Amino acid sequence: MPVDYRAPLADMHFIVHQLIPLSRIQTLPGYEEVDDDLVNTILEEASKFANQVLSPINWTGDQEGCILEHAVVKTPSGFKDAYQQYIEAGWISLAANPNFGGQGLPASLATPVNEMWHSANMAFMLCPMLTAGAIEAIEHLSLIHI
Repeated sequence: MPVDYRAPLADMHFIVHQLIPLSRIQTLPGYEEVDDDLVNTILEEASKFANQVLSPINWTGDQEGCILEHAVVKTPSGFKDAYQQYIEAGWISLAANPNFGGQGLPASLATPVNEMWHSANMAFMLCPMLTAGAIEAIEHLSLIHI
């Protein structure tokens, strides 16, 4: 039975602002410009994406699953459109290194964002996980060989 997910935005704000104080993150190289306005905007938009895009197709993902037909993988109804929105909004690159096209935001911000999305729709969020892993592997290997 479908469940209407609502991201626990207050909890995410607590994590980012109280458990891992932003003032400490801002002392780290590369994160000096990450301020309250940016963090709050990202959490708000990530919450909207979870509530309005991912949650409504969660049940579909569980019921339909991915299907391999004629060497082509077909994703559940709504996944293609949701993935397009995910890419266009730049969500895939949230914590990725700016040298490789990422936004370079702290993992302490990306983690609560991903928590909301995985809770809203685990089936969907398993799809871009391999891309995130590939980004990390490429970054690690390129740094070794530089």
